[in-house]
Amino acid sequence: MFSETFLEVVKNEGVVSIVTWGSGEPHIVNTWNSYLAITDDSRILIPAAGMTSTEADLAVNSRVKVTLGSKNVQGLFAMGTGFRLEGTARLFAEGAEYEMMKEKYPFLTRVLEIKPELVKQTV
Repeated sequence: MFSETFLEVVKNEGVVSIVTWGSGEPHIVNTWNSYLAITDDSRILIPAAGMTSTEADLAVNSRVKVTLGSKNVQGLFAMGTGFRLEGTARLFAEGAEYEMMKEKYPFLTRVLEIKPELVKQTV
C-alpha cells in the first residue's frame, strides 16, 4: 500500500497532522514523522501521550484524515513532497505492539493505530 516515496518521507523529519471529528468541530493533533511505525500489514502506529480530544472523537467516529510530508524528499515536481491519508483509527493500551512502542517511546500512555484506505501523494 505504501510507495517507496511515502516510506522515504517517514524516514525524514516533518510534521504529521491527524484530523478527527466526532459530533462537533474537527480536531487536529500533530506528531512527527519519526514517531510513525509502519507495520508489515500497512498499519501506522503512533505513540499517544495526550490526544484526549482525539480519543473522544474516535469513540463517536473512527474515521481520520492525515497529512505528512518532508522537504527533503523528491516530490512530483521538485524537492519536497507530501501525502494525504484517509482511513480508520483506534487507540489501544495493551498487547505486544503496545509493549514494543512503549519500549521505544516511554512517554506514551496509548498507541494510535491508523488503518489507511487511501494514500495519495499531493505534491
